[in-house]
Amino acid sequence: MTDSPCPPLSDADWPEEIADLLGDFAGQLNVYRTMAHNPALLRAWAPLRQHVVKDSALGPIRSEVVILRTGLRLGSSYEWGQHVSRARKLGMSDARITAIRDMPEGEDGLIVRAVDALIDDRQLAPAQEAELAAAIGRTAVIDLIAMVGFYSVLGYLLMTYRTPLDTEIARELAEAPLPSA
Repeated sequence: MTDSPCPPLSDADWPEEIADLLGDFAGQLNVYRTMAHNPALLRAWAPLRQHVVKDSALGPIRSEVVILRTGLRLGSSYEWGQHVSRARKLGMSDARITAIRDMPEGEDGLIVRAVDALIDDRQLAPAQEAELAAAIGRTAVIDLIAMVGFYSVLGYLLMTYRTPLDTEIARELAEAPLPSA
């Protein structure tokens, strides 16, 4: 599957101490099957994942804008591909997704600039934070910052261990690629 020293674990190799996570979110994606090489980390990751991925004040669409831009900026083809698929399932158009590669207008642009600032400057400037808070709320800004950090960690893991895109997502993107920028 991959020349990784830490490939996604199969069901047969899944650690007993996290057996309960196999049928949950962790067994569904290669990123978590890779993280399962460190069972304690994966167990600790689960509640944070619940908040960042499912319960964020950003909501699902804004979250996808954050995740797509973070994956793009990190160069994580896994995160980009996985979240192109998820964004499409949420109803985001290919044009809107493709615009995230550059600089979209409106609220998406505001969010993309915030992700860029966090990656480039490791912080939001006071004026940028205030503008973002006025647009989406301060709780959502804090969730945005946490989400960039969360997906940066995942990106580092994915790229270090050359985790392959999940088969069904790879097939979907091969059959319906995004238009070129």
